[in-house]
Amino acid sequence: MKKTFTLVALALGLSSSFAQELKSKKEEVILPEAGDWCIGIDANPFLNYVGNMFGKTTSNVAPSWSFHNTNQIITGKYFQDAGMAYRASLRIGMNSATVREMDASRMKTALSATANGFPASDVLVENTWKHSSNAIGLSGGIEKRKGKTRLQGYYGGELGFFLSTSKDKYTYGNKLAVNLFPSGSNQDQNVSVDVSDEVGGSGNVVPGSPIFQGTVIGGNARITERKNGSVFSFGVRGFIGAEYFILPKLSLGGEFGWGVGLSTVGKSKTTYEAAGNNGGAQDAIGAATVDGSKNGGFSLDTDNNNSMWAPSGSLRINLHF
Repeated sequence: MKKTFTLVALALGLSSSFAQELKSKKEEVILPEAGDWCIGIDANPFLNYVGNMFGKTTSNVAPSWSFHNTNQIITGKYFQDAGMAYRASLRIGMNSATVREMDASRMKTALSATANGFPASDVLVENTWKHSSNAIGLSGGIEKRKGKTRLQGYYGGELGFFLSTSKDKYTYGNKLAVNLFPSGSNQDQNVSVDVSDEVGGSGNVVPGSPIFQGTVIGGNARITERKNGSVFSFGVRGFIGAEYFILPKLSLGGEFGWGVGLSTVGKSKTTYEAAGNNGGAQDAIGAATVDGSKNGGFSLDTDNNNSMWAPSGSLRINLHF
């Protein structure tokens, strides 16, 4: 009986020793454990840097810490245990910017020489472009893992969505006007849209605009407000991949994904204004709001470069802590 207990204890001891965690020579745990967090980054900048170094490329650029998806979403994992992890991605962005440029006033008055003989400078007015944008991306899923060596395989599923909006608003120092001065005056009689109203290269001046049809014939138009169509995408996917732990808690790997994706781009709405001939004897100021088209798409395929989860088969570095 004692021999039986001894053999059982020995067997348990041996199985326990075989089941010990994989560790480095410094006794550092190599594989992820319960409670570990993980973030992933694009591996290509680092691989290119190393490859160029050995290839003696003269213009080798230092690697950058880059997102591995086109929508700049932060991705991560939380390990429930060594064999299962929860995956999540998140982006919340709110941005705004203002661009101001000075323009010569087109509501001119007679210029007179100053006392020192120099001509008076033009009166300047300010054009303003205000741009704002918002973006939110969110995904979640479950990952199952296999393997007890440095090479780990995994598979699972996740779903996510991405939404972005943006708009532009313009104000102009030169207000549009017609018949400012009496007939026969040596001053300009109207203020119409000019190419100098362009702000920050944002395309807010439309030359020879046909937008107003009979109201402005061959004249320029300018944008006062532009609401770009909302971009929305949704996807459900399964994935399978593998990673190799080159250092404790640091791996290099990649994955393939397959699933369903839906995307829509809502209608844009742009408001223009212009001044010019209205087809009759009188000049006029016109305003119009134009709706853009609505677009969308559906896919049932492997991941592509527009995926919020990163291109299919892309290499990534995973950092566990």
